[in-house]
Amino acid sequence: MGLDFSDFEFLYIAIMDQFNRITHNPAVMGGKACIRGMRVTVGNVLEQLGTGRSIENLLVDFPYLEKEDVLEAIKYAAWRMQEREVPFSIAV
Repeated sequence: MGLDFSDFEFLYIAIMDQFNRITHNPAVMGGKACIRGMRVTVGNVLEQLGTGRSIENLLVDFPYLEKEDVLEAIKYAAWRMQEREVPFSIAV
C-alpha cells in the first residue's frame, strides 16, 4: 500500500491552507512564493530582514505590505527549512 500523487496533493493543499498570504503562480515571478499574488517574493522580504531592516521600516518602504504578510513570510520560510534533503548516490 503506497502513496499516490493525490495523497501528496492533498497533503500539500492542507499544509498551504495555513499560509493564506503566500501564493504560487507560474505567471507571477516565475512561480516563486509571493505575498498575496503581488510581485513581492518571500525571498525579497527575507533578504530585507536579513540586511537588518526592521519590519516597521520594511512596511514604510513597501506600503502595500502588511505586518501579517511579513510574519507569514518568516513562518513560511521556517516551514520550508524543515524539509529534509536526501542526496542521490551516483551510479558507477
